[in-house]
Amino acid sequence: MNERKTFLVFGASGQTGRHFIALALREGHAVRALARRPDKITLDSPGLTVRRGSIDNPADWADLVPGADYIVAMLGDKETQKTKMINTAFVRELVPIMRRHGVTRFLYQAGGLSRVPGRRLSPLLWAFRATVARSFEGQHRDNEAVMRYLTEEAADLEWMVHRAGIGSDGPSKGTLERSADRISIATFRDCADYSYRTVMDAGAVRTCDASSYRR
Repeated sequence: MNERKTFLVFGASGQTGRHFIALALREGHAVRALARRPDKITLDSPGLTVRRGSIDNPADWADLVPGADYIVAMLGDKETQKTKMINTAFVRELVPIMRRHGVTRFLYQAGGLSRVPGRRLSPLLWAFRATVARSFEGQHRDNEAVMRYLTEEAADLEWMVHRAGIGSDGPSKGTLERSADRISIATFRDCADYSYRTVMDAGAVRTCDASSYRR
């Protein structure tokens, strides 16, 4: 086993989040989890601390930051994000708290159709976003604002963005790798595995890459 670390996971009761915390616990790490629905987290482990709370209220989670080695955010609220950039507001609250406590490593999971600052989506992906994935536009705008903020105002932190092409639950379809231009439709467990490996990868710091199955 690798050296025991402490993970703080936001969105832990989501489908990717649940796979992520299960993996971190299996690897022998400690996990602090914030969840709107703690009842969805059925794991029982002495290494797991679960707290009910919301990202829009720092009083629910700020004291979980000190001592964390890695912070992971796997957040999504499609209906709320149609009108409010809740993830951007959260990250703007989180980053100063991380600085105050000397926590530097942060992985944010975005959607694969969210545009990286300074780059364009391919015509195919843009067409897909504007048609089939149109109902997720609010989430894409929120994710893009998070990426701009991290790029422009958080260069002192070791952040990374996973632009995930999440499809559905199910068994693993293989190993995802970091890619600047290829996106695979992946299972929740494979996206969790990728994010687990990536948050500990110094080579991924300050990147906004997608993930693609190994060829």
